[in-house]
Amino acid sequence: MPLPPHLLFSPCPRGLEPPLADELVALGATDCELLAGGVRFRGSLETCYRANLESRIATRVLLRIADAPYRSEQDVYELVRSIRWRDWFDVRQTIRVETTAIRSPLRSLDFATLRVKDAVCDRFRLDCGARPNVDTRAPDVRIHAFLDERTATLYIDTSGEPLFKRGIRGRAGEAPLKENLAAGIIRLTGWDGAEPFLDPMCGSGTFLAEAAQLALGIAPGSRRDFGFERLQNFDAGLWRRIRETAEARVHVRRPLPIFGADKSGHAVATARESLATAGLADFVELKQCDILDLPAPARWGVMVANPPYGVRLDEKEALAALYPRLGNALKARFAGWRCYFFTADFDLAKGIGLKPSRRTPLFNGPLECRLFEFKMVSGPMRERRQGGEGS
Repeated sequence: MPLPPHLLFSPCPRGLEPPLADELVALGATDCELLAGGVRFRGSLETCYRANLESRIATRVLLRIADAPYRSEQDVYELVRSIRWRDWFDVRQTIRVETTAIRSPLRSLDFATLRVKDAVCDRFRLDCGARPNVDTRAPDVRIHAFLDERTATLYIDTSGEPLFKRGIRGRAGEAPLKENLAAGIIRLTGWDGAEPFLDPMCGSGTFLAEAAQLALGIAPGSRRDFGFERLQNFDAGLWRRIRETAEARVHVRRPLPIFGADKSGHAVATARESLATAGLADFVELKQCDILDLPAPARWGVMVANPPYGVRLDEKEALAALYPRLGNALKARFAGWRCYFFTADFDLAKGIGLKPSRRTPLFNGPLECRLFEFKMVSGPMRERRQGGEGS
């Protein structure tokens, strides 16, 4: 069944809407509209498949299948029940319904979600004499309802698992920084894949894995499956050609100028395991070293770090002592580098005593953060005075 008007929506971490739109246009999207937390666009079935496979920033790719004005849960129910769901998936497949809203007049999103699920099942009973089962953990098909002040919009999720799940993490588990947020931050630095790249506080290695995949031309979704593969309109031939084209663009070259470090030996071991699981261990150089003692691995390059930020009072005091030493280390050893720090601690720039050339607002989930850019100029730099004249 052909997709109706090919209207799609891709959510993303807030603050990354502009680079996501650029990425989607490169993948064939048209009529991109930036919204808070995502991009609405038009695209063919090929665009939908490519966005799932190749987007480094999108969280999902949602296909709009219907919308209508509403005032009550019953209006939403009638909209959902009007859709021939068997044209989209089989009654034997499991479903999950998710509902999000902005300024919706409905009192309970849980009840609205229940009404959406009931309507899907009732329509299947009408058409097939049977209903699909619900699976909230690993459904075959995900249905999304979005409610604003006046309009209910229904989507089918063509991604399945969120796209930041690259299928390469293994036993390392969840990272504090989602992969698509890390990829978006790298995109904002302007790193071209050829410059030296350093994460001096690498943790589990998320920045390093995203940088290596980018430099090698590896599609971020190349080691996972997608929700659209379980829909009735799945075009297996088209999907095979898209995958083959993406695989042909991979260019393996050793060594890559990508370096990681962390003062924690456990973090370095975790990063090494994550990179090995992803098949990227041979492309990244890792070492255990404190950022305050770390020498620059090249004369110039891009540094990206996600330093800790204090929650408890003792953590804040420790960071207040760290920041001036971090500023001195950057000035002493990283002249010629562009240094980026992603943090929820807005006092970082003031604490390290360097003036950021750019502050980009971003969100890590609900947490408001900043990406600080510091351009460390080459040549002699005056040490920051600690007092007045004669001190």
